[in-house]
Amino acid sequence: MPPLPEQASDSQALHVARQPILDERGRVFGYELLYRHAPGDTACTANGDLASARVLTGALLDLGLETLTGGRHAFLNVTRPLLLGDIDTLVPPHGVVIELLESVEIDQEVIDVCRDLHARGYRLALDDFVADSDAEALLPHVAFVKVDVLNTPPETVDALAPRLSRAGVRMLAEKVESREVFERTRSAGYTLFQGYYFCRPVIQSGAALPSQQLAYLRLLAAMSKPDLTTAEVERLVKQDVSLSLRVLRSVNAAAYPIRTEVRSIGQALLLLGIDPIRKWTMVWCLAGLSGGATPELATLALLRGRACELLGEHLPIADSSELFLVGLFSLLDVMLSRTMTHALEGLPLSSATIAALQGDPNTLRSVLEAVIAYERGEWDDAAALAAGCQAPASALPDSYTSALKWGQEVLRAI
Repeated sequence: MPPLPEQASDSQALHVARQPILDERGRVFGYELLYRHAPGDTACTANGDLASARVLTGALLDLGLETLTGGRHAFLNVTRPLLLGDIDTLVPPHGVVIELLESVEIDQEVIDVCRDLHARGYRLALDDFVADSDAEALLPHVAFVKVDVLNTPPETVDALAPRLSRAGVRMLAEKVESREVFERTRSAGYTLFQGYYFCRPVIQSGAALPSQQLAYLRLLAAMSKPDLTTAEVERLVKQDVSLSLRVLRSVNAAAYPIRTEVRSIGQALLLLGIDPIRKWTMVWCLAGLSGGATPELATLALLRGRACELLGEHLPIADSSELFLVGLFSLLDVMLSRTMTHALEGLPLSSATIAALQGDPNTLRSVLEAVIAYERGEWDDAAALAAGCQAPASALPDSYTSALKWGQEVLRAI
């Protein structure tokens, strides 16, 4: 086993992105953690076992699994050297899924280690499983099998689920990029899904918005006004008692530099100003709008908003508060089952923000696309987009990591 990496320096810090794994009801089951070697890299250039070791030690020690996964399962990729090198000394048996990469050569030594780990309570997953391959020998010892549904013939995808499910294996369909593929694999017997199908809108033309969604959208519109006064913010928040309580709970849980508990919206405005209160209110409105959709949507929109805002602070020409709105509203079309043009109707946003949300090229759009590429582990695109905005090399990974920590504070308050 390679020696564990020393404490990372500023020039070689740990950077990890994550991809959600959802169950058949759209709830987050866990996250696969994706590795990036250093701020200046555009891909993982370290050898595989060192990369895996850095993810394991970094996730457990530097960032913390709670920050990265919110207490859900962490799927961690491991290579052969790491698997055979006493991996049980690095990770606990609970909360972590050891995912064997497809590049791991399956021989008797690997089979014996997997049998032992399974017997001691560790859960293992096979990545990019291929039927009738050497990986079949590991099936008695694994809890999850991941099938690449994009690059596997549909008839094979459909046949694998019933066969392996009977052996007690939980089937995970990965690279699910459309609602149709999700429905088909779910019908075939897959119970976990990885891919960005849930980020694509299912348009319901002509359908009226439910009254509760309409109320949240109107409040969101009012809170989006750039010239909003303190008195207006207080009035808008106070008109909904449950919203007032939630905003206060969020403010008190968010580690603001205040020494006393905030007990009223007026006090919060006095101590913190308009922007934090407006931001918390908009977060809650967005959570209300996404009530009928996959819960991960609100989480993802929240992280995008904060990451865009933080990245904007490093740019020479950008309004960080406007970037928060761009990220926060980037999934509004999915939440409302509308085209983005229709979803934005009535919102008093700037022309630049509207253009960015509709996909038109500008600085705001480039920042959003950089954040989206980073969250998906598309390192080359993310680095190029951030560099095109004149952001320092470390700005994007630092912004994403900070957004994850901030997001956990918000979610705990929610």
